[in-house]
Parts: sequence; structure tokens; C-alpha cells
Amino acid sequence: MNEQEKHWLVREKTIRLLWRGGIAILFLLVMADFFIHAHPYFQIDGTFGFFSWFALVTCISMVLFAKALGLLLKRKDTYYDNE
Repeated sequence: MNEQEKHWLVREKTIRLLWRGGIAILFLLVMADFFIHAHPYFQIDGTFGFFSWFALVTCISMVLFAKALGLLLKRKDTYYDNE
């Protein structure tokens, strides 16, 4: 199967373009922190890039929690097999 026959979301060129576009958007959003005056309620939410690093930490925490929960709730592959 050549590159043109593949779905547009699995082509290498499209994946590379989506990664670059996503990183550019994230960079612009962090740089917007220089131009937008924040009105922090707490001291920490007035720091540079707070919402970016807070979102990253929260996402990593959710993934780790989901993995731990998966280990806790995991069943054997033969759980529903008749014995």
C-alpha cells in the first residue's frame, strides 16, 4: 500500500505536520502569558505558565492513577471462561 492510499491521519507527513502544529500552538499559548495580565486569586496561579505546567502535572497524575487503578481492578485473562 503506497502513501497516497493510506488514510490521511496515518500518513507520516500528516503526523509530522500535526505534531509541529500542536507544539506551535502550545508554545504560542505559553508565550501569551507575557501579554495577558493575570488576576491571580492565590499566589501560585500568578506564576509564569501556571496553567500549562498545572495541566501537565494533572494529566500525568491522572495517567498514573489510572494505571494504579488498573492494577487493583485487573482480572485474569480466563476470568469468564467456564471451568
